[in-house]
Amino acid sequence: MVISSIADGIWRQVEAVQDTVSETFFEPVIRLGVTGLARSGKTVFITSLVANMLDRGRMPGLVAAREGRIEAAFLQPQPDDTIPRFDFEGHLADLTARAPKWPDSTRAVSELRLSLRVRPNGLLAGLQGPRTIHLDIVDYPGEWLLDLGLLDVDYDTWSAHTLDRIAPRDAAAAYLALASGTDAQAKLEEPVARELADTYAAYLHAARAAGFSDCTPGRFLLPGDLAGSPVLTFAPLPAGEAPRGSLRREMARRFEAYKREVVKPFFRDHFARIDRQVVLVDALGAINAGPPAVDDLRAAMGETLGAFRPGRNSFLSGLLGGKRVERILFAATKADHLHHSQHARLTAIMQALTREARDKARFAGAKTDALAIASLRATVEDRMTHQGTELDVVRGTLLDTGKQAAFYPGALPEDPSEILSPARAGETEWLAEDYAIMRFAPSPLSLRPGDGPPHIRLDRAAEFLFGDRL
Repeated sequence: MVISSIADGIWRQVEAVQDTVSETFFEPVIRLGVTGLARSGKTVFITSLVANMLDRGRMPGLVAAREGRIEAAFLQPQPDDTIPRFDFEGHLADLTARAPKWPDSTRAVSELRLSLRVRPNGLLAGLQGPRTIHLDIVDYPGEWLLDLGLLDVDYDTWSAHTLDRIAPRDAAAAYLALASGTDAQAKLEEPVARELADTYAAYLHAARAAGFSDCTPGRFLLPGDLAGSPVLTFAPLPAGEAPRGSLRREMARRFEAYKREVVKPFFRDHFARIDRQVVLVDALGAINAGPPAVDDLRAAMGETLGAFRPGRNSFLSGLLGGKRVERILFAATKADHLHHSQHARLTAIMQALTREARDKARFAGAKTDALAIASLRATVEDRMTHQGTELDVVRGTLLDTGKQAAFYPGALPEDPSEILSPARAGETEWLAEDYAIMRFAPSPLSLRPGDGPPHIRLDRAAEFLFGDRL
């Protein structure tokens, strides 16, 4: 085991040197990680970003595009032959069809290479010709990213923290009753272990549907070909003794196997090679779900990016081999669900919501930012009178009924503490205002030549994430 780990570490360092030499003397590569939790819009973000890089008429916020220095953009085969290709063409066809629909969500890692032919600026403009810069976009489920926090805890710690966190939630009642009624010190019986794992997985699905974010282990939600395997057949149990051969001892063993066989390879093969990262967050969905969901999201963001703290003696810090994410963008998606007059408030809430995570990343030397964006604009803005009051609303096609509707979600507060303070205090409902949310279908698109799909601040997101490298 030790020899294998040392050899693996040496090989990663060799790969890092090879990548550095290749980028310095040949064609630079930017590896952009895209992740987020369920319904945050990862697939739409990547599809719209690539489409708007191919046709840059709507990208004035990307300086290289505004200055006309991007001479060409084209898709190439990705460098990793063992990773599925992101189905850009299929997803774009879904969004631009006569009856458009949202594409399927991310269920596994995928990758896409977008190559840009860019003229240099400044003093080098007259000395160098255009060069090719590759943007490798790596899409991976946010549910897997949350497993990062498991690497530094043992089974007992994880169990205690999980059971304490889910105790107040109605969706967890069935699992908590089952776990408390199970004799964890008894000899392992596989049907008992399977019932515990299945019931806990059912809770995780219900918690995610209710708007909660920290739903680990992530592969319980997206098991893929691991479904039914022992590595996914464990669950948190109350503290107690763990005799040899007991259910609790086996649960702890499988928890460690999950970290070793599932979590560590993912971060070694994918996460550890990322240069820039965007974390998409459905902040409006969390606000609509209530204060507990908001506080859960805040905690999840802080715990997830704890690995960016320098000098931490953890597995991941050694795994990264000195290579760290240089820029991290936290993007509150679905800004088109709000009138533009509320976008600044959503951005401020996003900045406050991710303050702890951003501080940790900055302390490690990474640049961070928070934005309110819409990868694909599905609404138009309007104003209407309701009970004698003028309201700024958005109009769109409802996803569930196909009918046109005007929508006013409620006024977000100017002071983000009016959202975060009740969440931290353990309130179950908002005291001053109820915040609604609607699910809009994508609008039919009629694009002029040279224009990508309509968006909100996608160009500013691109400028922050990789504009400096262009």
